[in-house]
Amino acid sequence: MSTASDERTTGNLVTTGQMAGGDPRLDKLVRRLPPRMGDTVAYLLKPSSRWVRIPSGALLIVGGVLSFLPVLGIWMLPLGLALLAEDVPALRASRSKVLDWVERKKPQWLDPSASKNDQS
Repeated sequence: MSTASDERTTGNLVTTGQMAGGDPRLDKLVRRLPPRMGDTVAYLLKPSSRWVRIPSGALLIVGGVLSFLPVLGIWMLPLGLALLAEDVPALRASRSKVLDWVERKKPQWLDPSASKNDQS
């Protein structure tokens, strides 16, 4: 079992005890992802992964803008913005507003006992 998988089962996504992205709501959303994707997102949200997170976020934003091309999609744009929100304070405030909306309108997304495949 990998270190990232061990961290996911213990509930600590970062070995220093800091949550992914510093927000418990984001941590709950990351834990609902499939294991392989969740491990990748948890790695990208670590403070030490800044050198990978910034280029990844920028590439995802470019891919979202070019969503009219095959394979690329509009889903890439919010994911890239969410990654860049770790390093850009203006985006961090917007991410907090989006997580507030999720908490109000879609609380089941933050419920760890809910089914991972529940898309409602």
